[in-house]
Amino acid sequence: MAIRFFNVDTSNAQVLLMQNRGPKLKNRETGEIATDRDTGATLMVLDLAYLANGEADVLTVTVPEPGIPADLMPGMPVRITGLIARPWENPSGHGIAFRAVAVAAAVPANSKG
Repeated sequence: MAIRFFNVDTSNAQVLLMQNRGPKLKNRETGEIATDRDTGATLMVLDLAYLANGEADVLTVTVPEPGIPADLMPGMPVRITGLIARPWENPSGHGIAFRAVAVAAAVPANSKG
């Protein structure tokens, strides 16, 4: 059975970096760090404020380390590339996992660059 995921349209949303929580753990007991299956890059966990349609949510998003610029600071507006949502369920619960290809500083519409 194929794993299903949904592309998330961020074009009409305002997204802010809340915090970079650091590397994602693959195994909490051993401390093993999760890596991207294709590239081997360390997976990082970011908390983002996602504001759209008059509502706000906090999304915890996994992003490969090369897709996160070092100069991002909490509170900065950001743009997300390739955001997907993947529903999950296991004996301890269920939820939605978010993953993106990259996160970058958003350029304000009125700035010149």
